[in-house]
Amino acid sequence: MDKHAYYQQAVQCVEAEIDFVSETFRQLRGRSAITLREDFCGTAQTTCEWIKRGDTHKGYAVDFDPLVLQWGERHNVSALNAEQQQRINLINADVLQVQTPAMDMVLAMNFSYFIFMGRGEMLDYFNSVHRSLAGDGVFFLDAFGGYEAAKELTEERDCDGFTYIWEQSSFNPITAEMQCYIHFETDEGVRMDRAFDYRWRLWTLPEITELLREAGFSEVDVYWEGTDEETGEGNDIYTATREGTADAGWVCYIVAQK
Repeated sequence: MDKHAYYQQAVQCVEAEIDFVSETFRQLRGRSAITLREDFCGTAQTTCEWIKRGDTHKGYAVDFDPLVLQWGERHNVSALNAEQQQRINLINADVLQVQTPAMDMVLAMNFSYFIFMGRGEMLDYFNSVHRSLAGDGVFFLDAFGGYEAAKELTEERDCDGFTYIWEQSSFNPITAEMQCYIHFETDEGVRMDRAFDYRWRLWTLPEITELLREAGFSEVDVYWEGTDEETGEGNDIYTATREGTADAGWVCYIVAQK
């Protein structure tokens, strides 16, 4: 059982993610982005997808954990050709202190920045991203919420050869701190408990967007997913809006322009 391989299959859809950020950047700036930095990158799968999308693309993948970066180098970066590997940089560093060239885009996905528990810490991070962006750079984040986000619950989803299990183990309404886990179980019944462990604060969209503006971002927009009229489910199309729907659970993008 390889928890990183399972995570990439069950949680990430890097193709759709790169589609969204590249197309949105082009719409906002009237040009194509060249440089991308993926904060909290894990296995750097998203950065590798970015590198494959264009012959001039450059990518920087930042994570505090050297072991997950080693896994990404062994499994994802090694799958790139020699020329592509020259355009990707894996950086073992704290996202609050990392130094990179001025970026067209910085990404903080999979709710990874929820690790910052206090307002001051979050503002420090947003300030550091603002400084790292080029003059017309754009910061992309995702967020989740809904009235089930603050519940203690367990959800399961079948994947190819295994079951993905998301557990919200505890939630403190006074501090909005939550404990979450990802477990995996193979079709043969072999279980990997607590493959991933998340101690997060459940940040609200007003808190996040207000802090981004305080950090100096000129425009901050929430991109909400549309609804398929036939199924009533999400249609994977995200557009900027000022009004969302009171769903039990939702995921959205936040786009902050320097």
